[in-house]
Amino acid sequence: MTDLATFADAVTARAKGRIKGTVRLEMPDMGNLFVDETGAVISEEEAEITLTANSQVFRDIFEGNQNPAAAFMTRKLKVDGNPMRALKIGEILSTEP
Repeated sequence: MTDLATFADAVTARAKGRIKGTVRLEMPDMGNLFVDETGAVISEEEAEITLTANSQVFRDIFEGNQNPAAAFMTRKLKVDGNPMRALKIGEILSTEP
């Protein structure tokens, strides 16, 4: 996943039909994705939950190299919104559909 559009496609494959509500993935070094049950799009739109980390942390979560809860506990991943829902979203992003 070398660019935001490729990352959006990969997130869509995992999130479509599995995400409840709305999520914003903020990557200061790459850009923002808005994710809902229809998938992910590049957008600045606000969401119910915002997850913030650099793109490498999201890549590591996506590839299964970083546990989302551990990323949160070690402050690599910032959560704005319901932490329990955020953990569920992390699980969805880190597992194949």
